[in-house]
Amino acid sequence: MYHFNHEDTQDLMQETYIEVYIHLHQFEGRSSFRAWISRIMIHKCYHETQKWYSKNMESLESNSQAIENLHNTETSSIVMNRELNSIIEKSLLKIPEEYRTAFTLREINGLSVQETAEILEIGESNVKVRVSRAKTYLRREIEKYYVKEEIFGFNLIYCDAMVSRVMNKIKDI
Repeated sequence: MYHFNHEDTQDLMQETYIEVYIHLHQFEGRSSFRAWISRIMIHKCYHETQKWYSKNMESLESNSQAIENLHNTETSSIVMNRELNSIIEKSLLKIPEEYRTAFTLREINGLSVQETAEILEIGESNVKVRVSRAKTYLRREIEKYYVKEEIFGFNLIYCDAMVSRVMNKIKDI
């Protein structure tokens, strides 16, 4: 299974937003704007996964090694936060794809049930079931690494940088 690292994800997001900007005139309003962008992103991810699968396969062991190396050079709270992020990412990868996709759209990207249903071309009740099952899978996977009381929240720190990257690229168009 291909796993996008942070740089891959940022590149895909930037490419998606640039593509949306260039093709904005093609938005027909048949779904919400957010759903349209998300659908483009999902298609980009799918195509990149197919394209890069053999070249960019990352092993979970190399991620563990990277975390171990960070232990020697960074403060323990930064390491713990990165370790938790890695555990969550690994856990998400173990969730069946149909549940992981619904969960990501709803819980990480903040799309509505209706928007998620449109993107996945399934019913709204099916979206709710998939998200619920994804949460159950995710909880079980994370609990293999931590007891509930040890888990702490993490912040999405990349948003401002992404907006800046996209705006700088758009200026060049």
